[in-house]
Amino acid sequence: MKKSVFYHAGCPVCVSAEKEIIELIGNENVEVVHLGEQKNRISEAENAGVKSVPALLTPNNNVLHLNFGASIEDVKG
Repeated sequence: MKKSVFYHAGCPVCVSAEKEIIELIGNENVEVVHLGEQKNRISEAENAGVKSVPALLTPNNNVLHLNFGASIEDVKG
């Protein structure tokens, strides 16, 4: 089964959401991508449709934008 991808920027809102997502769907079912540390993956997130973080990309390629932490433009710096 394809994993979900959780994109975040490391802010308190994102870290809290990461913990909740992992608790809900399991660490083995989600890849966590910290865009502040993995800037090379920002274009991947944008191409998937991520407009703000935290966001969860589902295995069906749907983007679920969670409690607003930062826009993708803010993450780009």
